[in-house]
Amino acid sequence: MRVWAIANQKGGVGKTTTTLALGRGLAMRGSRVLLIDLDPHASLTRAFGVASEPPPSGVLNLFDDPSTELARVVRPSEIEHLSFVAAQTALATLERRSATQPGLGLALSNAISRSGTAYDYVLFDCPPTLGLLMVNALAAADHLIIPTQTEPLALHGLNGMCRTADMIERSRRRPLPVSVLPTLHDRRTRTGTDTLKTMQNQHGARVWNDAIPNDTRICTVEALTETAPVGQYPGRALSAYRRALDWLLDTESRLMEQAA
Repeated sequence: MRVWAIANQKGGVGKTTTTLALGRGLAMRGSRVLLIDLDPHASLTRAFGVASEPPPSGVLNLFDDPSTELARVVRPSEIEHLSFVAAQTALATLERRSATQPGLGLALSNAISRSGTAYDYVLFDCPPTLGLLMVNALAAADHLIIPTQTEPLALHGLNGMCRTADMIERSRRRPLPVSVLPTLHDRRTRTGTDTLKTMQNQHGARVWNDAIPNDTRICTVEALTETAPVGQYPGRALSAYRRALDWLLDTESRLMEQAA
């Protein structure tokens, strides 16, 4: 099982879209995939049609004492091989609980390790803040994927996220590989093109040599969760995510070879 954290400390960079698109792509290739929504705003959860009221069972239950088993909060999706765990707005209260409930920093790691071999990939859709939920995801992750807009202010968020990854790597004492996925790219603008080049120059091989284009067709729930046959990716953005997934899987292969 491989665990990917999709994270950025800046909002609006396409984290949820990236989580859905990559998860969909992995599932369409036959992998058993679990998406875990860690954002109290619950955009990924809403994409699968889960209402906010009454509050659904989900991620918050994994932080209970004693914690709920992961299998009890997993929900199937309409996409074959793709399941998910819902977020709840009450996740925003976890920071206060961490002061009186020790061990919360490894709650997700423990939940996943107890799940055995039920999944080939687990993808975390992280909130855009450095707090307990993101730290949990990074502590459990085998690979950090940072979606990043190709605009100048996004470079600051990317640099901050890379510093956070370095900090977590030192703390957990095992590597946390980082891949940067340029998103929401408009090739028609000089700003977008220049920012992409700057990103690639600053972060080198960590950055994909292409970019996910800005495509309004991917902004709909139907486009993100539709069950098109393998090889059929409607719209420019989903086609780009297919190529990005190829790159990430190649990166995964190299990482596993290095660790062997």
